[in-house]
Amino acid sequence: MLDARGMIKRRLGLRLWLSGGWLLLLALAAILAPWIAPHDPLMQDLFTSRLPPFWMDGAEPGYWLGTDSLGRDVLSRIMHGARVALIVALIAGTATALIGATLGLIAGYFRGWADLVISRMVDIWMAFPPVLFAILLIAVMGTGLTSVVVAIIVIDWTRFARVVRAEAMSQGAMDYVASAQVAGQRRLGTMLTEILPNVLPTIVALLTLEMGIAVIVEAILGFVNLSVSTDSPTWGGMIAEGRASVHRAWWVLVFPLITLFLTVLSFSQLGEGLKDRFDPVLR
Repeated sequence: MLDARGMIKRRLGLRLWLSGGWLLLLALAAILAPWIAPHDPLMQDLFTSRLPPFWMDGAEPGYWLGTDSLGRDVLSRIMHGARVALIVALIAGTATALIGATLGLIAGYFRGWADLVISRMVDIWMAFPPVLFAILLIAVMGTGLTSVVVAIIVIDWTRFARVVRAEAMSQGAMDYVASAQVAGQRRLGTMLTEILPNVLPTIVALLTLEMGIAVIVEAILGFVNLSVSTDSPTWGGMIAEGRASVHRAWWVLVFPLITLFLTVLSFSQLGEGLKDRFDPVLR
């Protein structure tokens, strides 16, 4: 039994280290991109177009992951694209968590008309296809980083509201909540000091999952040219560009696609690892 528990803990630790290590490396690359990127991500040079990665014949020094059809360095564009992806993930994920978790706590703990109103709002919001709803919002607001963040917040707050509502309802039926109320604590104080700390691990785990979803949504919008300005490199835009020349320069598509996959997987595994880490049974 102890050996099985130890194996589970080691597996959880490895998952957290690997996912957290990749995200930390990506964050450092994004922050330091203006200083450590090999080239200007917007600099075009048709004489160096479609250069292969460093291990293939025909590669040139300094272009580690090759160049695209306009001679722009793929590695530099991936690093600068990481800035857009992580900014969207952090801002949109945090704002979505604050809005959705607050509404979920109110609905799950106070019940009554508050729960009825918030639950109906969630049902109505979830009737719209998320990606199509995001594209519609950006078509109305116009492209740009702010529009992408707002679109993600508008379509994804329901995820937090539903999960936190269910968790708050479960915690509200516990004896420690009844004890706090018998002791004379106000309902708002009970929600903030008793319910919230016990729901917080779920919110944190869900937040990391939401950041991965935000990265995917931003990449989808970039793929259809509805993300930030076309002058700014984004992973979705690079994938769209690489798709047109995949038979002649596969690296333009493959490397940003791998980076996107690893980033979303790391956010997902970090969220699952945190959730399991806070699981009282495993603890």
